[in-house]
Amino acid sequence: MNQHSKALGHRTGLNRREALATAAGLTFSLMLPVGKDESAFGQSSGTMQTAWLTIRPDGMVTIVSPAAEMGQGSRTSLALIIAEELDADWKRVQVEMSPLDDAVYGNPRYKIMYTAGSASVPTYFKPLRLHAAQARRVLIDSVAEKWGVPAAELATEPGVVVHKPSGRRMTYGEIASFARVPATLPTVTEADLKPATDFRYIGKDVLRVDVPSKVDGSAQYAIDVQVPGMLYGSVLRAPVESSGPSDLDKQEASKTPGVVDVVTLPYGIGIVARTPEAAFAAKAKLKVNWSAVPGSKFNSVEALERYAERAKDLTADGKAWDKAGDVAAMSQAKTIVEAVYRTDYAYHAQMEPLNAVASVDAEGKAAEVWCGTQAPTIARAAVARALNIDAGKVVLHPMLLGGGFGRRGHYDAEYVVDAALLSRAAKAPVKVMWTREDDIRNGRFRPMTAHYLKAGLAADGQVVAWRHRVCSEEALAFQDGPRFKARKETAIFSMLGTEQPSYELPNRLIDHVRQVDGMRLSSMRGTGNPPNAFVTESFMDELAHAHKADPMEFRRGLVAKVPRALTVLDTLSGMSQWQRKRSHGRGLGLCFRNEDGTLIGMVAEVSVDRKTGVVKVSNVWAVIDAGLAVQPDNIAAQIEGAIVYTMGAALSERVTIANGTVEQSNFYDYTVPRMSDVPAIEVKVLSTPNPPSGIGEMGGNVTGAIANAVAAATGARVRHMPLVPERVLAAMRS
Repeated sequence: MNQHSKALGHRTGLNRREALATAAGLTFSLMLPVGKDESAFGQSSGTMQTAWLTIRPDGMVTIVSPAAEMGQGSRTSLALIIAEELDADWKRVQVEMSPLDDAVYGNPRYKIMYTAGSASVPTYFKPLRLHAAQARRVLIDSVAEKWGVPAAELATEPGVVVHKPSGRRMTYGEIASFARVPATLPTVTEADLKPATDFRYIGKDVLRVDVPSKVDGSAQYAIDVQVPGMLYGSVLRAPVESSGPSDLDKQEASKTPGVVDVVTLPYGIGIVARTPEAAFAAKAKLKVNWSAVPGSKFNSVEALERYAERAKDLTADGKAWDKAGDVAAMSQAKTIVEAVYRTDYAYHAQMEPLNAVASVDAEGKAAEVWCGTQAPTIARAAVARALNIDAGKVVLHPMLLGGGFGRRGHYDAEYVVDAALLSRAAKAPVKVMWTREDDIRNGRFRPMTAHYLKAGLAADGQVVAWRHRVCSEEALAFQDGPRFKARKETAIFSMLGTEQPSYELPNRLIDHVRQVDGMRLSSMRGTGNPPNAFVTESFMDELAHAHKADPMEFRRGLVAKVPRALTVLDTLSGMSQWQRKRSHGRGLGLCFRNEDGTLIGMVAEVSVDRKTGVVKVSNVWAVIDAGLAVQPDNIAAQIEGAIVYTMGAALSERVTIANGTVEQSNFYDYTVPRMSDVPAIEVKVLSTPNPPSGIGEMGGNVTGAIANAVAAATGARVRHMPLVPERVLAAMRS
């Protein structure tokens, strides 16, 4: 178990390009998917290099990380895994972004370089350890040959190979100067990997490698990039997807001082100017009529009621997501509970608005791009398609991201394409920056959803049958059409989190009824889990109350066969003093989830102003079992961040659309949590002997805990997220 430990220091140094430029060296390249070992090695000349690591003569080790760094710490965690198995000296490790190569660096789950879904550590963990173990074996074998001793007599300490019988020692840098590397990497199996008891770094806390530069201001984001001769771009997009400019009056915009060009694009009008202020000012002067499309008449309030009616209509065909047993067993239940839940659109609200820099050559046949993206090879391909050139002609520099949450990982990478198209038109480098108003108005949102739930309880409180139907548009269909088709048009982003693998639900049917309204949609931190946690965990409390059972004990009964889940709940009960009665007007709410193998339980304590309906979250307790905790303090930090981030979705953040147009425009009418809203948060990390699983999104399940706490404080159930004051008041009055 771990709660916030002190972090260790870490240094950064030369980048990979500089390191390679100074190396004459020993090269063994593993330019193959991780885990493969069929590779020929080069000859010795001072520096030892694989696709994943480089050892220089001075002993510095450069490790590349394919994870986009957006504050979640994956770049550090992946490098730490390699350093652990290599037995590198962490004080002499530097970490850089890997080259763009899906075949070598692609996420094992997605097969491309894509940072999403809390998938980096779980999927790379074993392949990276195996690769590092192979490199460590090469070091040992090289020393064994030079000293004429059996390899079995050699061991490693951080950055050093040691021969204990003679006391001789040789640094990794010294080894790199003479090592003879075999044509094929040594065979290594999981049995050859370090036992957890020998870990020096995994399970300990180290300072994230991106933190020092963020603290001293030297960290570079795409918005910081400056290129000689660079102009600035801004795009007025059609308010509805698939619409375009049908009539344009650009006269006033063109007269704006500093404007270089007004460019008509298929989806909007671009401004190119000498300053960002001039670009924004000219854009505001554009007068555009947009072509009408079906989505131009869309109204989200009306559509959500349509979704709710479709969800309740069980005669309509749905696409099964999770199914077991026979829900006809519902007829045998002693008690039956039904409910309809709703959730609204939500906006990513990432700190750094979308932006990119592109420099397209004069002939339009090659481009260089700087951008923050969760999917660099996808962004590169999108630019290539837009310019009608080969992807190999696009050099893309992945930058740090000021927040991603799914918004910077779309198939069309539209904000990057904006820069490329305007650069081609201007025949000069162009930096495109979206204002916050652009970011919301052109937002791609977590879908709004409607849910029908019905469950039957036996006399002992066990769930006899569980029926859950979701009605919504599917974000993946918009975000990545080819991937949606490859997944057999399954509503992945809408349905993730409706399944509940730790609960004993022997007879269940969970399905989806897809709507197609043409709205701009996206995955968002946790994909379907935060809204589905609100729905399913609220309904679980409704079942507990129908059975006149304590919500904690009710859930303990449903997870009785899952020891890890019981440990999480029992630990959480003690931390939150669950049994202690709270004062009038305050309530505790519980949420338990098994999200892709990570078990998390949370309790929220809230108070509700009965006159205004305003909810104040005062405390949140969280217990997480994500298997082996690679970096416990970072896990706790990620849970804290996700809790604060998702509080807004639970209580205040909502997007509404009228006549196809987003009605919100900035943080004064899209209300994210303020500092004064942040509760006291206590996180306990349980490190268990299981493979590491995801953590970055897990705190988003706090939606269920907050909703249940509001019900406990008021005696009224709010079944529409976010729980804005008017909905809380309406529930109390009813």
